[in-house]
Amino acid sequence: MSSMYSAAWSSLHQITRAKDGRNPFNRETLRRVLGFARPHRGRLVAFVLASVVAAVLAVATPVLAGQVVDAIVAREEVSTVVWLAVLIAVVAVADAGFGLLTRWLSATIGEGVILDLRRAVFDHVQKMPIAFFTRTRTGALVSRLNNDVIGAQSAFAGTLSGVVSNAVALVLTVAVMAQKSWLVTVLALILLPIFLVPARRMGGRVADLRREAAAHNAAMSTQMTERFSAPGATLIKLFGRPDEESREFAVRARRVRDIGIRSSMLTFTFITALTLVSSLALALVYGVGGWLAIGGQLAAGDVVVLALLLTRLYAPITNLSNARVEIMGALVSFERVFEVLDLAPLITEKPDAKALPSGAVPVEFDDVRFAYPSAEKVSLASLEEVAVLDTRGGEEVLHGISFRVDPGQTVALVGSSGAGKSTVAQLVARLYDVDSGAVRIGGVDVRDTTFESMRGTVGMVTQDGHLFHETIAENLRLVRPGASDEDLWDVLRRARLEAMVRSLPDGLGTIVGERGYRLSGGERQRLTIARLLLAAPRVVILDEATAALDSTNEAAVQAALAEALEGRTALVIAHRLSTVRAADQILVVEDGRIVERGTHAELLAAGGRYAELYTTQFAEASAVADEFAQ
Repeated sequence: MSSMYSAAWSSLHQITRAKDGRNPFNRETLRRVLGFARPHRGRLVAFVLASVVAAVLAVATPVLAGQVVDAIVAREEVSTVVWLAVLIAVVAVADAGFGLLTRWLSATIGEGVILDLRRAVFDHVQKMPIAFFTRTRTGALVSRLNNDVIGAQSAFAGTLSGVVSNAVALVLTVAVMAQKSWLVTVLALILLPIFLVPARRMGGRVADLRREAAAHNAAMSTQMTERFSAPGATLIKLFGRPDEESREFAVRARRVRDIGIRSSMLTFTFITALTLVSSLALALVYGVGGWLAIGGQLAAGDVVVLALLLTRLYAPITNLSNARVEIMGALVSFERVFEVLDLAPLITEKPDAKALPSGAVPVEFDDVRFAYPSAEKVSLASLEEVAVLDTRGGEEVLHGISFRVDPGQTVALVGSSGAGKSTVAQLVARLYDVDSGAVRIGGVDVRDTTFESMRGTVGMVTQDGHLFHETIAENLRLVRPGASDEDLWDVLRRARLEAMVRSLPDGLGTIVGERGYRLSGGERQRLTIARLLLAAPRVVILDEATAALDSTNEAAVQAALAEALEGRTALVIAHRLSTVRAADQILVVEDGRIVERGTHAELLAAGGRYAELYTTQFAEASAVADEFAQ
């Protein structure tokens, strides 16, 4: 009866996955799946063979049990019964051993595929351009690494073993049952529709409920993820409606509760009904088989064999009838993973890429033109969770930019918001590639150099300096893993942050929180500057690096930056013109073009756009000072 109960549960599990709109597989997907399976082919073969042996052993036990009954009825020698019992024990031990073996092989293959897929997706995503991450929802991308990879793994860990073992078990079971009594076998199979029809109906209803519950759980998860992050929680406290948020969450949570109760009752009814059908089939076997045995047409042991085999008949039939659903599900998961892997990175390293020259290096822009890539080149609708990708993009934002920064020089970019200053900085770091012209470092086009060489040469601090949810030491050692504690304290001192870190209970071991929100804005920015100081790049880019600092902290950090920039090639982007007056050259960028260039004094004397910006900022600062003075 336990096998009948297991068959009912198996049927429910399979059929609740049957109405999910899976797409049929294609040969190309199957070929790529086999490509991931190829490194595990030795274990796959062993797994299939072990599954076949396990299926044979499962059928052997009922046959031996029938022979025991026949031996008892015929009053044969006790030794015969004993040897049969010993043989049953040996089969049981072998069955358990092969069960463990198949389970180990299944787990090894499945987890191996997970490892291969996750590494492939992770490594591929790391190669994607920044535009990919600005468009993609992080949760959707992480789901590919988790849910879809695990779904693909089921093709090896579950479906493969199920198809092989169930097919072998079904063939052997039906063959042995038919050999014992074709009449009983036919009658048992006649009851099969009574087993499958309610399974599909009830299973479909349970599946619908589970999908609805999953949708509500996903919505609650999204709500919690967004509201419980530091920026989200701040926004809700400032402008949100907590009571309405709570009511919205409670509505979904209550619906999940109601679905859980209903699913539980439907499941119990389903299992009870199918167990009842299985029991009726068993009663039929005992009734018809017993009648034939009394009439001398069937041995008593054969009745026992038929009854035991019946318990092993319904589960494989049900599982095989739904194997296609599992296969489709696994292949759809593979397709979703392959969809990410097929999105080609826009920025790649050439096979013959070379390292940048050693020593101090200049930076040169030579008639650079650039347009941000359209969504179809860098993203997927499924990762943005939209029906159709945004068709905007591809409009040129830099128009023939040319300038040069020599070693030891500091060149500043100023201009209106959206003029293209940050875009210039991103092209130096090769976060994007130019459409025409060239960006050269040390005379080498950045498109011709290695990624490793670029990372070791160019350092950048942005206005929103990012920190990981790790310790201060780990955030600093991101750029130099082998740095000693003394090195860390040195850069913290130069960034005017040493006293604050030493005052913390855990010092360098202090967790900074998600995106560094456990630190103040000024502390967070100074920590990113300390990280730059530790990296000591030859080319330094500061994109509004001191924007989050007050006047006192800004002056201190500017002194540290002046020390860090000495002898290096520096490109500084600033909105506050007071921070770039000492630059060797100032470039005024407007609408993607350099409209003025010169020193602070030269540009003021020219009376052009720079002078206009400077005068406006000075007037605003004076007005604020007068207001506070009153």
